[in-house]
Amino acid sequence: MLIRSLARNEGTVVANRTLRQDMLEEGEEAPDVDTIAEYLQVLNRMFLLEDQPAFSPNLRSSIRVGKSPKRRFVDPSLAVAAMAATPERLLNDLKTFGFLFESLCVRDLRIHAESIDANLFHYRDSAGREIDAVIELPDGRWGAFEVKLGANQIDQAAKDLLEIMELMHTDPKAKAPEFLCVICGMTNAAYTRPDGVRVIPITALGP
Repeated sequence: MLIRSLARNEGTVVANRTLRQDMLEEGEEAPDVDTIAEYLQVLNRMFLLEDQPAFSPNLRSSIRVGKSPKRRFVDPSLAVAAMAATPERLLNDLKTFGFLFESLCVRDLRIHAESIDANLFHYRDSAGREIDAVIELPDGRWGAFEVKLGANQIDQAAKDLLEIMELMHTDPKAKAPEFLCVICGMTNAAYTRPDGVRVIPITALGP
């Protein structure tokens, strides 16, 4: 039940209490939140889960940021299997498909980040601004990645990234990203937009 609930909440910031509520079935009781926390620790030790921690641009920045991790399976195919999702069902539920696609990209970004001793995070602040993936190098430099399934979402993703970068520039205690990038599932070429945002296809994340 917990694995199915995690699958339904793949790639989201979901609390243990929310997972418990999602596990409730008619006539049955779900485990309490402490038990769920223990189960989650077991799933992490089994390398089934690898949460994506939250990122702060600077410890002393005035920008209020979320601290909760995003829940992720080590591979989104595990979430697909837990939900018994077929290609047809996913094509009819693009919102769920989008979360799974994001997790696929995050998995590959994590592999590349670890190969250069970098860390991978997500960003969410009190105003609701989000970055799907942040890669921070050991020297503190970082880049921001938005993940979009369709090419029609690139413009909005680039706009969101530029707004966050502008926010960082207005805070003297925050460190702005070194580069901005949109990863897209429905484009077949990598290019740099006039506003400086890079766009790359999912296929560019391969070895």
